[in-house]
Amino acid sequence: MPALLRPALAALSLACILSAASLASSDAAFAQAKQTAPAQQAAPTQQQAPALKQIALTDKQLDGVLAAQKDMDAITEKLPENTAPDQKVIAQLDEVAKKHGFAGYDDYNNVVDNISLVIGGFDPATKKYVGPEAVIKAQIAQIQADKKMPAKEKKEALDELNQALKTPALQVENKGNIELVGKYYDKLVAALGDEN
Repeated sequence: MPALLRPALAALSLACILSAASLASSDAAFAQAKQTAPAQQAAPTQQQAPALKQIALTDKQLDGVLAAQKDMDAITEKLPENTAPDQKVIAQLDEVAKKHGFAGYDDYNNVVDNISLVIGGFDPATKKYVGPEAVIKAQIAQIQADKKMPAKEKKEALDELNQALKTPALQVENKGNIELVGKYYDKLVAALGDEN
């Protein structure tokens, strides 16, 4: 999975994508809560994780990510869970990234992380940017309203989401990215949101 190939910040970004894609069902929201909260907690405390280099995204970059995703998934789906990729796999990922217009796999990841930062603040119902805090609050309300979720799972999910609310979210520095990602929202969620 691509999240295994990135530092903790990338896991946060992927979790934001999953957040945007999974609000539709409470089971999915619970699964997302289990992934998002620890990633959000881990990102600021992991000193070895590089800070996200925020960039102004372009149509060309988003098209490149969408075009590369099938090839990236084909490589990463073969990786065993919780296993770091070896140099051969990294070389394959680098090759795919270059084929789709990126300087390399790191460049591709940075673009995906910037996309993820923005998508994490989109309300999946309205497809409007509301910010990550509002998305988490909506997930909390959805889980609280779920009468079918077992009490233990509900408590765990709510605890993790409430903890995520206490962790300051990165702010999107390049406001133009919000409009651009909004334009590609459905395609991006379809391509990147099913990586769980």
